[in-house]
Amino acid sequence: QVQLVESGGGWVQAGGSLRLSCTASGRNLTSYIMGWFRHGPEKEREFVAARDWSGKITWYTDSVKGRFTISRDNADNTVNLQMNSLKPEDTAVYNCAATRRPSRSRDDYNYWGQGTQVTVSS
Repeated sequence: QVQLVESGGGWVQAGGSLRLSCTASGRNLTSYIMGWFRHGPEKEREFVAARDWSGKITWYTDSVKGRFTISRDNADNTVNLQMNSLKPEDTAVYNCAATRRPSRSRDDYNYWGQGTQVTVSS
C-alpha cells in the first residue's frame, strides 16, 4: 500500500549536520503517520521521531529533542529529518516507516524503507 525510499545519509564530524529525506508513494498517504527509527551497532532499534501530515502529532525521543526536526512536504509526499549537533552515538542505520496508528512502537509500523547509513566521527 505504501512504498518508502530514504536518502541523505553520510559521514560527518561530530557537531555537523545532515538532512534525511523519505519519499512516500501509494494511496491515502495523508492517513499515515510517518516515523523515523534507527538501529546502531550493538543497540536495539530505537524510535527517533514521528509526524502526521497535519503536524498535530509531532513526537521526538528525548535524546534528540532540540537537535533534530521532523518536517513534511505535502506537494511531493516527503518527510524530512534535519539533524543538527550530531554526536557519535547518533551513528546508525536510519529507516523511515509508516503506520495508521499514532505510535512510538516499531511493532505498529507496517511499511519500511531500506534505510540510509549515518556515521558521525569524533
